[in-house]
Amino acid sequence: MRAQMGDLLMPPLALALLIGIVAGMRSMTAPTAIAWAAAAGWLPLGGTWLAWLGWWGTPWIFTVLAIGEYVADKLPTTPSRKSPPGFIARLISGALCGAAIGLAASSLPLCIAAGVLGAVIGTFGGHAARMALSRAFGTDLPAALIEDLAAIGIAAFAAASL
Repeated sequence: MRAQMGDLLMPPLALALLIGIVAGMRSMTAPTAIAWAAAAGWLPLGGTWLAWLGWWGTPWIFTVLAIGEYVADKLPTTPSRKSPPGFIARLISGALCGAAIGLAASSLPLCIAAGVLGAVIGTFGGHAARMALSRAFGTDLPAALIEDLAAIGIAAFAAASL
């Protein structure tokens, strides 16, 4: 039996920050993890304005969007995550995911802030790490794939900690 939200392995603020970091790395991976957690019943959102995250189709829709983002990220024409549209999308994703954790933990404003802060950290930190790896490999693709795996791994850890 899974623990209730009050019995989290990690405090809600830490989870919101962590999922926000994922949102900064890959904007669709964070809500995908949150939607799967909500649909599985690990994140109790029923009766809240984010209950739609737990509907049966929502995780599948976010999964398709995340796969599309993984593909688009590798294209040479994809704009920088630090450009306004990409950066704003990451902030919104971090806020949404932080809000989901905050609603379930009765800590909405702080978890939204932690999700947004995490998105900023993930955006700029993820970019810096990817550029360093790209220089080390001499090409971007291995660095991008490592970043994909890191985002998926961190998101899975955060979802499993709910």
